[in-house]
Amino acid sequence: MSGAASAAIEAGGAGRGTPSPNPPVGCALIGASGELISTGATSPAGGPHAEVNALSEAGERARGATAVVTLEPCNHTGRTGPCSHALVEAGVKRVLYFTADPFAPAAGGAGYLRDHGVEVEFQPVRVAALQPWLRSVRHNRPSVTLKFASTLDGFTAAADGTSQWITGPEARELVHEDRAKLDAIIVGTGTAIADNPSLTARHPDGTLREHQPRRVVVGKRDVPDGNLTRLGFEQYATPQEALDALWASGARDVLVEGGASLAASFLELDLVDAVQAYIAPALLGSGRGVLDRAIATTIADARRFRTTFVRRVGNDVCIEMERDVYRAS
Repeated sequence: MSGAASAAIEAGGAGRGTPSPNPPVGCALIGASGELISTGATSPAGGPHAEVNALSEAGERARGATAVVTLEPCNHTGRTGPCSHALVEAGVKRVLYFTADPFAPAAGGAGYLRDHGVEVEFQPVRVAALQPWLRSVRHNRPSVTLKFASTLDGFTAAADGTSQWITGPEARELVHEDRAKLDAIIVGTGTAIADNPSLTARHPDGTLREHQPRRVVVGKRDVPDGNLTRLGFEQYATPQEALDALWASGARDVLVEGGASLAASFLELDLVDAVQAYIAPALLGSGRGVLDRAIATTIADARRFRTTFVRRVGNDVCIEMERDVYRAS
């Protein structure tokens, strides 16, 4: 992958977590000799999109440049103007984009650019940072990722209830990095009451990261005073009620962190789009499982996912999976 493509993807990924309900798009402008002129990421909702931020940084250097964009430039006016128009007005000569825009009101940017003399090339590339937003557009609800940490034999806690820590510090740090890229974290009332989690995104020294996800509890039981109450949280009776409210308020990328009953409920309702599993090289033999009940009684009915990424994190392994992988075209 070219340096410009990597720069655009990196810019979009770094901005993930702040632009919802808009997608976390990245843009890189390159000159005639291939030099990187500027990069841009989509600002928080209501602010400039990635292309406009890159054009603003480039100034007059944008004239005659090539724009590499992770998502087809938008062609509609919302709280900001169309990026396709901004690229034409800036004198950009060529646009290369990686993902066609599936959001009908914003689509058509490539056609507008071609009609106004800009060379346009579509090069299908799977951009990881865009996947949750793309799924949310397809389903008209936030994209849901189920995250858990377990032993190699599938237990999230020992028989005596202890669960800290199954995975090592490197895995826990990565979890906090990911939390800072999310719109919301969802837990069940059982987890909120038993574990009293903060559900914050923190640095290794314990200080809060700049972006914090919304804290959401699902269930009908009252949550007593504690960290969640002190920090503020939203509570909904059912998974669907929570997703409906989150969608209406602009959330597009949410994480279900616990517990076993809530995870099973989301799976039973077919609301899990992706799984992020942290597997520790440890064995227990018995204990608490990822789910508190069967969601399939035969192999043919098992919820199956496609593995999209596997990485070693310290002494643990992180496996990322998706129900359906979005095709860029």
